Amino acid sequence: MSEHTHDADQGEALLAQVQAALLANSPLRITGGNSKAFYGREVIGTPLDIRAHRGIVSYDPAELVITARAGTPLAELNAALDAGGQMLPCEAPDFTGNATVGGMVAAGLSGPRRPWVGSVRDFVLGCRIITGHGKHLRFGGEVIKNVAGYDVSRLMTGTLGCLGLITEVSFKVLPKPRASLTLRLEMDRPRALRKFAEWGQQSLPISGACQDGGTTLLRLEGGESSVKAARELLGGEEVSPAFWDALRNHQLDFFKDPRPLWRLAVGNNRTPAELPGDALIDWGGAQVWLKSTADAAQLRALATQAGGHADCYTPGVTDGPLPPLPDALMRYHRQLKAQLDPQCIFNPGRMYAGL
Repeated sequence: MSEHTHDADQGEALLAQVQAALLANSPLRITGGNSKAFYGREVIGTPLDIRAHRGIVSYDPAELVITARAGTPLAELNAALDAGGQMLPCEAPDFTGNATVGGMVAAGLSGPRRPWVGSVRDFVLGCRIITGHGKHLRFGGEVIKNVAGYDVSRLMTGTLGCLGLITEVSFKVLPKPRASLTLRLEMDRPRALRKFAEWGQQSLPISGACQDGGTTLLRLEGGESSVKAARELLGGEEVSPAFWDALRNHQLDFFKDPRPLWRLAVGNNRTPAELPGDALIDWGGAQVWLKSTADAAQLRALATQAGGHADCYTPGVTDGPLPPLPDALMRYHRQLKAQLDPQCIFNPGRMYAGL
């Protein structure tokens, strides 16, 4: 029996559901594995479950491209790539183990490797979308050179399903590194942040840099000789690479703290020295995970001063979990929503109230 016996193209059924919702003017709440249900605002609408629309449509390791339906489990996509000696480098989180390909693109969240290789958006080549006009359209393509026109496929990344229903995505993938190891070094946060800045100026094969308490963890990836040379230069103790999966999926002890979880994205070498709560520093200093009871306004002001923004990962803490948008940007968001989803049936209010 094939391991992919569940593969099925449910595109027509999904299109019919969207068309019925448009006729009834009834909002839809798009759901997949619900692994990121906590992210964004609550949506009131009829559930539209994409999980039956699943399967890897095509995978050509020689072309470094994989195409999968939106309901395909992320774990299945990663397993297929792993078997081909390849990977989706952005390390999107799977949190509960139930994440889907569509949810990964809709949320646009990336893991520890992000500063060195790029985000989910950077690996999306094309996608199929059911629009708010009741049409099933294809944007972009499976060819890396396809850059003509308006890049709707990348635009959909990180919009939490508010602009349309993603049904299929093509990704650019990369070979897995030949050598990889994880080092643990004992150093406090100020020294770690100085070191992150210093290492960033050197040609070290770093693809993960995290500071937790008095411990700094570094991942080295690349050719065997460059990894070996960096290992000798940096010192420290070699530890299990399982740390990075636990970090991206929020399974470290740090994340068990009952206080609200905030994510502060900050400018290069601008991590705030004083943080109201307990912090775990990721992305070589560019991302701060913060367990804090401080109010949203204080944390957002802190992030803004550090050249970035803050969003809240704990539901119910603030009515606006995503970073507030400047008026000009909000105007663009409204214009896009009006063009792609004129009846506001897709995940209304998930990103921002009234959108």
